[in-house]
Amino acid sequence: MIRSGYIVEAREIFEKLEARNTVTWNTMITGYVKRREMTQARKLFDKMPERDVVTWNAMISGYVSCGGVKFLEEARKLFDEMPSRDFFSWNTMISGYAKNRMVSEALLLFKSMPERNGVSWSAMITGFCYNGEAYRALELFRRMPKKDSCSLCALVSGLIKNEKLEEAAWVLAQYGSLDSGKEDLVYAYNTLIVGYGQRGQVEAARRVFDQIPDICGDDHGGGFRERFRRNFVSWNSMIKAYLKVGDVVSARLLFDQMKDRDTISWNTMIDGYVHVSRMEEAFDLFTEMPNRDTHSWNMMVSGYASVGNVELARQYFERMPEKNIVSWNSIIAAYEKNKDYREAFDVFIRMNIEREKPDPHTLTSLLSVSTGLVNLRLGMQMHQIVLKTVIPDVPIHNALITMYSRCGEITESRRIFDEMKLRREVITWNAMIGGYAFHGNASEALNMFRSMKSNGIHPSHITYVSVLNACAHAGLVDEAKAQFMSMVSEYKIEPQMEHYSSLVDVICRQGRFEDAMDVIRSMPFEPDKTLKRFRDSNQRAQHLMYCCTTCMRTWDYGTKLLK
Repeated sequence: MIRSGYIVEAREIFEKLEARNTVTWNTMITGYVKRREMTQARKLFDKMPERDVVTWNAMISGYVSCGGVKFLEEARKLFDEMPSRDFFSWNTMISGYAKNRMVSEALLLFKSMPERNGVSWSAMITGFCYNGEAYRALELFRRMPKKDSCSLCALVSGLIKNEKLEEAAWVLAQYGSLDSGKEDLVYAYNTLIVGYGQRGQVEAARRVFDQIPDICGDDHGGGFRERFRRNFVSWNSMIKAYLKVGDVVSARLLFDQMKDRDTISWNTMIDGYVHVSRMEEAFDLFTEMPNRDTHSWNMMVSGYASVGNVELARQYFERMPEKNIVSWNSIIAAYEKNKDYREAFDVFIRMNIEREKPDPHTLTSLLSVSTGLVNLRLGMQMHQIVLKTVIPDVPIHNALITMYSRCGEITESRRIFDEMKLRREVITWNAMIGGYAFHGNASEALNMFRSMKSNGIHPSHITYVSVLNACAHAGLVDEAKAQFMSMVSEYKIEPQMEHYSSLVDVICRQGRFEDAMDVIRSMPFEPDKTLKRFRDSNQRAQHLMYCCTTCMRTWDYGTKLLK
């Protein structure tokens, strides 16, 4: 009953029991602890007539899991009051101190242990690594009297998290062959493969992968024993490493070499094809896949949406045996990206009918829908839903700023921007600068841009599009040219078509067509359709002016002859 979440009903039954033993009390206390209802757990603990070590450990682990120094102090009080402690008691406190950045206290407790097991050493090693003291963790591992794969895995994982990949590889080379009985060392090797893969060091990852055999050699009894061998995680991690650097061919070769594949293997390879928009290969694998899960279907939906085939994405969405929030978000985002705003909102309505609760991703897309429709009323309704259903994150705030500015409420945009304070990112600043530029308020846009730079935020290419547009609205040709040059020289941003278009726009608004033509001629790439039309029309205008001037001169000459 407690496992199913019926804690209130379980308590009612508990109170009705005439005879309760220690197990009954412990079960009820543990139920509260798992829900982090420590006040209720403590009340029962204090009422309990007889406690055993399980009771004390449940309370200590509960306080530690809540996090924070206050709860840790409560855990320590109980720890000090315990009549007898086991390994779990000591190890829980060591881990608790380490997770709260209290390494010295963790080490004092570790040293005062009457006896240590492998988990104790692993907890202390993990604690050092968690607090950035990787070399102290390595030194502690060296001093460990009987090293096992558990502590080795903890060390390797910790070194990788501290960006010490070479040290992690050295540790595996030195201790990777230690005899650890039934324990499996493959986790440590897999962790290193993942570490190299995440950093794009695919060759190093492959070397580690190749060190993991399929079957290891003889044991002392003359038969085979599997000390460690490649498992699904090994293969899947190596495939991901190849896909991380865009090497789909090598990833597929490895995938084809697998004798057995799990769902993650199939999904990883499909995701690799989706990521590079190779939907035919993704479709082939999806068709062959023996057991598809919701993630498999979601990838096909988002994949077809990313290549602009929203109709096919919708077909996969409708065919899904089960949908989750990612499924709904994918199809809503697909319609929003395709500017089919009405359909996106219709999907949201259906989502509500089917009682799927929106998350921040859903609401961010729907705010963008409101922006696309330039529908302030809808946007305000979405804002109310945001406040009632989720804790607004930075992307939601950014979407709100954009929505209100595009719907004519720039003051509300600024209010939201000012409330964000320390949570602003470059997209936030871009949204506000773009809002002022959209409303033709060049002075506020440029002031906001200067404030952005003074706050240490590095502008992006989108920032400069908004800045140049603001200059265009105000006719600030010299300012636009200065900002364009600053973008290249100061921030090393390569000008794109939008920047050239904005610069040409601001110059043309001042009637300086020849200067605009010079900008177009200086572009390192072919102009887009808009600039081509301007160039061609300008050339035709110049030709027409030449013809008119010639005609006028001829007319003047003929008039003089008649006189």
